[in-house]
Amino acid sequence: MIDQIASKLEALGLALPPAGEVKGNYLPYTISGKLLSLSGSLPVRNGAIITGRVGGDLTIEDGYEAARWCLLNALAHAKVATNDFKSFGRVLHIDGFVNGVDGFTDAPKVINGASDLAVELFGEAGRHTRVALSSNGLPLNAAVEIRVIVELS
Repeated sequence: MIDQIASKLEALGLALPPAGEVKGNYLPYTISGKLLSLSGSLPVRNGAIITGRVGGDLTIEDGYEAARWCLLNALAHAKVATNDFKSFGRVLHIDGFVNGVDGFTDAPKVINGASDLAVELFGEAGRHTRVALSSNGLPLNAAVEIRVIVELS
């Protein structure tokens, strides 16, 4: 599956970043039975976090792009956890959090960045349940954070 994902990423002009280091007393992922639970992923692009508040200094489109980078960073850990996606089954669920200005109600449009990319990469196995919430603050002033749960094959 890694070759298939790599070629789809390449066609989109993207690549999986290296799996980032954990910055606290937690694990990047856990596996229980057939579930892979990935810790929250920030929008790290080229080694830097995409920061700011959507609806303020960032547009919905900027947030959408940040959500895509969140998924790419989550998938970097999924690649490690599943031995190059060998045991990857499907994306089950994404929790999405948007660093929005007060009253920001378009979090679903932002989190579509992660959801759309999941479907682009995995087809039907990328379709998932989801939560999309706006917050008035995220770690390190990140624009978006997502948490992903994957079913293993």
